[in-house]
Amino acid sequence: MKLILRVLLSTIAVVILSKVLPNVSVDSYQTAVIVAVVISLLNFIVKPIMVILTFPITIVTLGLFLLVINAAIILLADHFIDGFEVNGFLWALLFSLLLSFLQSILFSFLKKDK
Repeated sequence: MKLILRVLLSTIAVVILSKVLPNVSVDSYQTAVIVAVVISLLNFIVKPIMVILTFPITIVTLGLFLLVINAAIILLADHFIDGFEVNGFLWALLFSLLLSFLQSILFSFLKKDK
């Protein structure tokens, strides 16, 4: 049940950011759900591999390279999903930062149920 709620809250965050950021677009709400699921899967499967492969540069940059990895995940999702478009690396970086921020706010509502 919580998984479905987390996907729906991520979908809401994706829709909000697509309305706010000018160079990020999502065609429909169905596409936003797909974006939320694909980003979650990429974070689960691809991100740990990328973190391990780029561990030395992450250490040298004191962890700031993880922001680049997050932006790469967003651009990878943009590549896989037809109705989702992010124009440029900097917009992907800003989208990933704001998505993380919005998700942390929205997911905090789920933790208050305990």
